[in-house]
Amino acid sequence: MGNPSILQDYTRTMSASKLQESGEVRIAHTLHTKEDEFVFERRKTVFQSLQELKIYCSEDAVPNIALLGSGGGQRAMVGLLGSLVQLDKAGLLDCILYLSGVSGSTWCMASLYQEPDWSTKLETVKNKIIRRISGPGVRWGNALAKLKKYYYGKDHFSLTDVWAVMIVTEYVKEIDECKLSDQWDQHNKDPFPIYTVIDKQYKQCKDEKDPWFEISPLEAGYSLTGAFVETSSFGSQFDNGSKKKLQDEMDMLYLQALCGSVLADGDEIRKFLWQKIKDFFEHLFHIMQLEMFDEIRKDPNASHAENSYQVLMDLVNMNLTVLNGKDPSALDQSIRKTLNDPNASHAEKCYQVLMDLVDMNLAVLNGKDPSALDQSIRKTLNELSGGKHMDFPTEKLNLTDKQAAKLCIKQYTKDMCHNLRSWFSFWPFDVWISICRCMVQWIWGRKYDFLQNMNDESIPSTLLKSETRDYEDTGLFMNSPYFSVLRKERNIDLIISLDFSDGDPFMTVREAAEMCKKRKIPFPEVNIPSEDVKKPKDFYVFKGTNTPTVIHIPLFNVVNCGDIETLRNKYRTLQVPYSAEMITDLMEVAGKNISNNREKLLEQIGAAVRQKGHN
Repeated sequence: MGNPSILQDYTRTMSASKLQESGEVRIAHTLHTKEDEFVFERRKTVFQSLQELKIYCSEDAVPNIALLGSGGGQRAMVGLLGSLVQLDKAGLLDCILYLSGVSGSTWCMASLYQEPDWSTKLETVKNKIIRRISGPGVRWGNALAKLKKYYYGKDHFSLTDVWAVMIVTEYVKEIDECKLSDQWDQHNKDPFPIYTVIDKQYKQCKDEKDPWFEISPLEAGYSLTGAFVETSSFGSQFDNGSKKKLQDEMDMLYLQALCGSVLADGDEIRKFLWQKIKDFFEHLFHIMQLEMFDEIRKDPNASHAENSYQVLMDLVNMNLTVLNGKDPSALDQSIRKTLNDPNASHAEKCYQVLMDLVDMNLAVLNGKDPSALDQSIRKTLNELSGGKHMDFPTEKLNLTDKQAAKLCIKQYTKDMCHNLRSWFSFWPFDVWISICRCMVQWIWGRKYDFLQNMNDESIPSTLLKSETRDYEDTGLFMNSPYFSVLRKERNIDLIISLDFSDGDPFMTVREAAEMCKKRKIPFPEVNIPSEDVKKPKDFYVFKGTNTPTVIHIPLFNVVNCGDIETLRNKYRTLQVPYSAEMITDLMEVAGKNISNNREKLLEQIGAAVRQKGHN
């Protein structure tokens, strides 16, 4: 009888191949067959590129090179673009086998991979991207339509949908509804793209080892665990490896929000997002009012003309009153009396409760007493219910105990949302209520768990028992996608890490070294001179025995910019979108890290060739 372990590996490989063909779950520490085929062809391109660079080797000695883009919001998006442009000019872009990103770097990747074979026309693609991201933003009506589509189009709505529509569109300036899996046949001449997120629940399990989750045009899954599903089926419901309920594949806007929600943690982002939601509610409610008056305008019945005129005059006066800081309630009552629409009164009451609810949450986060807002909510809900008894939370907030106050307002908000749902289960109030519920429960990136009810001892039990999983920005765990390319089956020889992080420019590479050591994954030792922490240079090389070589390049350094802190403050992670001038300047700064180090990059590529040739 043959070796049992070999037989098991063979059986698993055959099973994995079969599953790939059926589009179901794949459990194996192997590459997708189409990725294998891509790598085989891409290595021919790399071989030819090395010849042109006068780095001569056999085809077997061609190194597998991965380029990593860290997180960093729009700073990372622009920085990666500038770096890629210079890699192209240096003749090095065709040496790259894999391109993997976190957070803001994935925004750049998504823009690039819109264009078939983008690396063959990068100058043109770059100019197109810059024009878009420095131009006008997405129209409110289009953003609202997209939110509506997200809300009604799938089983699990979360803050990632809100983040996509309200935040990501501010920076990428478009609603990209293309699907990642549709791009597969369009990029034969580009590096293989890998987008990364983490499993939120997995990350919180201290005994587990693999929260890293990768998404490529072919499949999505756990990088180190070796459990994958075809990307077009990621989000669909599975039971014991078989598809049970189809869900549409996420579009590229949602993918950018899933990857780029690094701020999905902490009180400051809660304040930021509650305020954004409040602004959104206000804007949308005014749109609703305008739509209502537009219906009046379209009414052909001449007898309504006088009423329409009166309503429009009152509306103008209401806006003037608000601008002058005065109370417009009398004018509001006049409009309602003219329209004789009781539903409009109910809608405004719901709107007022939601606004008070948002303000209550903000008050608690800021350590302020929300009791006046609580009384306003109770009064409004009693009016809506016609004085009927309602179950209000009665626990008094203790603002001196911050954690207890958070738990109390969380329950309060959930109860209020439940009460409101009984009256307002229609657009847009249904989505508003869901947003508030997602905020207090802090639900991000919720998807069906494609591993639910599987029976496989190689998969941690926590992944087999849950109906859903929540996915979020990898930057919340480690701000660079090392583990997507450290899969043993990818056989990476050289990693070029572009670090666009805020703060410590060496945190990502240090963390990668520490995590790899704990997990016994080959990675070189990382030692940084203490004087370099505040004054980083522009090029670091870390080598080890039987490990990939790691090149680490901090964005801002003593070589490419005179005053590091000034540039860090100028290009913060969370700020208004950059101007065209800021984009051009940042691309130049990032590009210098490549152009200034072309010879060093060639030297390390050559060393990787020699090392691989000796093995």
